[in-house]
Amino acid sequence: MLPRPIVQENSITPSFNTLGLTAELLRAVAEQGYTEATPIQAQAIPVVLAGRDLLAAAQTGTGKTAGFTLPLLQVLHQRGSSKAIRALILVPTRELAAQVQESVRTYGKYKPLRSITVFGGVNINPQIQDLRRGVDIVVATPGRLLDHVQQKTIDLRHVEILVLDEADRMLDMGFIHDIRRIIGLLPKRRQNLMFSATFPEEIRKLAATFMHNPATVEVARRNTPAELVAQVQHPVDQARKRDLLAHLVKSNDWRQVLVFTKTKRGANRLAEQLERSGVEADAIHGNKSQPQRTRVLKRFKDNELQVLVATDIAARGLDIEELPHVVNFDLPHVPEDYVHRIGRTGRAGSSGEAVSLVCHDDRPLMAAIEKLMNRKVEQRTIAGFEPGRHAQPAVQEQPRHYQRPQHKQPQHKPHQHRQRRAENKNPPRPAQQPQRPHHAPQPLPGPVSRPTGTPAPAPRPKQTSEHRRARAQGGLLRE
Repeated sequence: MLPRPIVQENSITPSFNTLGLTAELLRAVAEQGYTEATPIQAQAIPVVLAGRDLLAAAQTGTGKTAGFTLPLLQVLHQRGSSKAIRALILVPTRELAAQVQESVRTYGKYKPLRSITVFGGVNINPQIQDLRRGVDIVVATPGRLLDHVQQKTIDLRHVEILVLDEADRMLDMGFIHDIRRIIGLLPKRRQNLMFSATFPEEIRKLAATFMHNPATVEVARRNTPAELVAQVQHPVDQARKRDLLAHLVKSNDWRQVLVFTKTKRGANRLAEQLERSGVEADAIHGNKSQPQRTRVLKRFKDNELQVLVATDIAARGLDIEELPHVVNFDLPHVPEDYVHRIGRTGRAGSSGEAVSLVCHDDRPLMAAIEKLMNRKVEQRTIAGFEPGRHAQPAVQEQPRHYQRPQHKQPQHKPHQHRQRRAENKNPPRPAQQPQRPHHAPQPLPGPVSRPTGTPAPAPRPKQTSEHRRARAQGGLLRE
């Protein structure tokens, strides 16, 4: 079990100059317009510079990436250059990999360190060529990294620092087996850093299996959303969620909205429906190629798209400055994911709004989210979209003066209906005379049967012993 030393948040925001960073890094930070460190940066950077393992939790959008990128660059530079890979940063998505790589290049522009991104959805050959030239830092997704390991184009035996960014997602949502395999390929003596917005207890227990006496930094209570994010839920029937979303975007003149759905197919359908409603929208998810995802994300950041529909995995790590609105079209089944979702807005001191569309089946999910956050989400009903109020049919109605022609049906008595149904079910067969073979003997005259009017059969002659003897011998005794 991991120890729980929690570094308390300092009420005074420190300057980057007081954290022990070198002049080259301070210059790069100043060029980005930053002078004061965020709480997570102020507490994490000294721990990483000291060489300790670190388990750091902070709200999304509070600067965790710079919290490990800046000290990592300084530690590697102080230890000298090498052609081997010395730092491995694992992330769950391609977009987050590109974001982290951009931070590495931005803050390390005055350090002679080489870095590369390794993720799927693109041609692997350019990555192989860059690896052959030699790199110090690799930012990778687990699947493509293991592809390189299998092809023996990457060597992890000299890694000195391992970083798991968005660690709860990495270990909790399908990456656990890949992570364990990758850790088994690394040298035992290394520094381990885990950064994330949430740390459930089971994730802490798992982290204890490969981290060595880590320091724990939490700048806020776990699983709490940013205070600058206003939260509201709109009750609505499931079938009317799409119409309500289009109404909110149009009536409020929203210009930049990130919408979350559960499935990739649902994201595509919602984007298409919004387009038909006159809203500029597109979807981003794992089934799209990397060039497609990059192009859609650029359009959204450039305000060419009003709505970007995404799944949890695809939206993980999206860094969009001053994103004003996040909409939960489908509520997540894991309450912690709600915190990640709404953390896309209200970043870096900006305010934002998180809207959830809640149908009857979503109520238990919202209750679990409120219990996790220990707060109620304001409920606000939109006029015209009240639950149980069905929309008018989309088909055109006939004018009022139009009357559908009525066809007069013949009236039948009940017993006539029953008689006709019985006749249709068992129609009477035509009477047929029995056909007798021409050689058959004519029946002997006899008494007539009164009920049927048919001749009665003649009485059989009495059988004698001679008749029985002849029949047994196969003969025929004629009269």
